[in-house]
Amino acid sequence: MGQDRPKHLKPLALPDESPLDRFKTVLTGTARAIARQPELEVAWTADAPALAGTSLRVPMPARSLPLAAAAEARGHADSFALRLRHHNPALHARHTPAEPIARACYDAIEQVRYEALGANAYGGMRDNLTAALDRRLTADPITRAATPDEVPMPVALALLLREHLAGDAVPQAARAGVDQVRGWIEGRGAKDFAAMARALGNQKAFQSRMLDLLQHLDLTRMEQLDIPPEDSEAPDGEAETPDGEDGENQDEEPQPSEIATEAGEGDEEGDSETESDLSDDDGDADASDDGEDGMLPVRPNRPWNDALGGFDYKIHTNKYDETIAASDLCDEEELTRLRAYLDAQLKGLQGIVTKLANRLQRRLLAQQNRSWDFDQEEGMLDAARLARVVVQPGHALSYKIEREVEFKDTVVTLLIDNSGSMRGRPISIAAISADVLARTLERCGVRTEILGFTTRQWKGGQSREAWLGSGKPAHPGRLNDLRHIIYKRAEDPYRRARKNLGLMMREGLLKENIDGEALLWAHSRLLARHEDRRILMVISDGAPVDDSTLSVNTAGYLEAHLRRVIDGIERQSPVQLVAIGIGHDVTRYYRRAVTIMDVEQLGGTMIEQLAGLFEDG
Repeated sequence: MGQDRPKHLKPLALPDESPLDRFKTVLTGTARAIARQPELEVAWTADAPALAGTSLRVPMPARSLPLAAAAEARGHADSFALRLRHHNPALHARHTPAEPIARACYDAIEQVRYEALGANAYGGMRDNLTAALDRRLTADPITRAATPDEVPMPVALALLLREHLAGDAVPQAARAGVDQVRGWIEGRGAKDFAAMARALGNQKAFQSRMLDLLQHLDLTRMEQLDIPPEDSEAPDGEAETPDGEDGENQDEEPQPSEIATEAGEGDEEGDSETESDLSDDDGDADASDDGEDGMLPVRPNRPWNDALGGFDYKIHTNKYDETIAASDLCDEEELTRLRAYLDAQLKGLQGIVTKLANRLQRRLLAQQNRSWDFDQEEGMLDAARLARVVVQPGHALSYKIEREVEFKDTVVTLLIDNSGSMRGRPISIAAISADVLARTLERCGVRTEILGFTTRQWKGGQSREAWLGSGKPAHPGRLNDLRHIIYKRAEDPYRRARKNLGLMMREGLLKENIDGEALLWAHSRLLARHEDRRILMVISDGAPVDDSTLSVNTAGYLEAHLRRVIDGIERQSPVQLVAIGIGHDVTRYYRRAVTIMDVEQLGGTMIEQLAGLFEDG
């Protein structure tokens, strides 16, 4: 006869999912429904939100799920899902303007378009998108603009269009900045705004109206706007929308059954006007993260006309430029702290990169090992072939001769972009990968130099002040103070330079980037070396950007100079040049280059590229 269970004992209960886990599950289901992508995945991140293929990374709220943080995460997820549903990257890239500012406006306006489609259909989605936008604007320079010249045009234009297309007022934080340029923009573009509102659901027609607007705002030149009529057919095999639907079907909003959880869960907002573009898996993005002082660099990705015959690169003054050792930029104690921070931040990644580095070491050592020539008539008796003599006594003895494989004396320079857009995980992984490579190559007898490039100030610094003081002469050329940093000299042992790499983690170091001059600097250092093989590896996340220079010179000024420098090195120099682009296509600049969309791939890509150069050489 069984006994009754004691009343004070209760059945054991399995632990339930945490609120954060349940929130993520609902967020993923909602994003899949909006995007019509059943395989879409959502992951948390502590870095910038990103879209890569069918994977979204959104900011992780605290475990208590505060309302503001949850709404921000929903907003980013909604924005990315709407992008997948309503945005055709190929169509968008086909008519991208050449001018950097126009391109940034072009990308920002397109984000406003697909977000407006979701906001106009669902109130919950509108609230989420607004929450994410409010969060982004807290660090945007438009909130601090004191004059119309300081108002970032892409942000102001996007906020004004959002007001017209979605009916959402400009957020309070940006209202003063937008009002400084509102009259000028609306005076020139009111008709275009109305036309864009009518074409909201048709990306091609909207794009045509958008380019008209950019022209009316004097951001593009008429001869560059070569877009077919909006009623023309798309090229064969090329869909007008990501779903292969035509423009009319693009007006169709997601059905309620597809967004069943929207009312309760909403979904994310568009991250910054540039953030979703930055994470575009097609590499169309061109804007980087905000700089510490509110700068928003632009990364042009445009077709190039090779006619550079009359191009004359000028430098207004190099009086304020500096080439400085990393150890001179901060004291020993701070370097130690920054290095410890770098090690702690990437503790898990370092093991993976080290394994790859060991693979590189084996490949290099294999090239340096001695080898043998077999079946010789004289030399050292080849014991492995004695079996033939035993089987066939008349067979002649076989000898082998040892010879050494020539391995060229080699030096490798790693030139790392230290611009503001590299902040966060990209610069951390670049630093740790350079660290591991330097250690590995040193073990293989290969000297390694690690350099970085940025500017001393935002918005020109003392160079711009000197230009203003001289009466602002036209076409002054480069107009910022360069900062070239030596993290490790080729002749220095790794142990002495290890701390220096932590400097890349220093707040305020990363500003703007003038790639052409940095490349010339690193190249000239390599030419002065005596090694037989000289390799220059550039790690960057896009085109050269310096707002001060680009604001007073012709569009693409710095990019044109970079292309000429690269062409000269690749055609005439004994230096082997290779580049790795992080999130941006650098193959349009460099003959030997690779682009990675996830910074986690950087360590392995660096090693594979180096191994290929060693084997080719």
